Amino acid sequence: MSSGEAVRPVEGSYRAPSFENARVADAMRAGVLTCPPEATLRTVARTMATHHIHSVIVSGVDERGGELPWGIVSDLDLVRAGGQDLDLVTAGQAAASAALTVAPDETLERAAQLMAEHDTAHIVVADPQTNRPVGVLSSLDVAGILAWGRS
Repeated sequence: MSSGEAVRPVEGSYRAPSFENARVADAMRAGVLTCPPEATLRTVARTMATHHIHSVIVSGVDERGGELPWGIVSDLDLVRAGGQDLDLVTAGQAAASAALTVAPDETLERAAQLMAEHDTAHIVVADPQTNRPVGVLSSLDVAGILAWGRS
């Protein structure tokens, strides 16, 4: 390919409803990788690099011993901490804010609005009955629906 030549994506390679009709479950990535608040940022960075992901959920433990989303460490949080000793900073310290959560059946439009309001590129998708994380919705997932979604 010569420089300046535009790459044309294969139209319709992503089957999804239109943005206006989509639910979070239509766009989210199912499954999550978690770490405890005391995990070092080096451990978090290795998890992201090994699994080619952009965020790790920092989990707490509820009274029944189940994991609940407590915070989220993104790749940008790692970039911000890059000048520090990653073995001395914990995931709990680096998590920019409490985990923003949304239910899988929430509209994608509402989830995108929450992401914009909270200036975040990742939102934890939590089961509404248990509040346990079941997936992650990223800004790239929303972009996929905007690019390929059809009504």
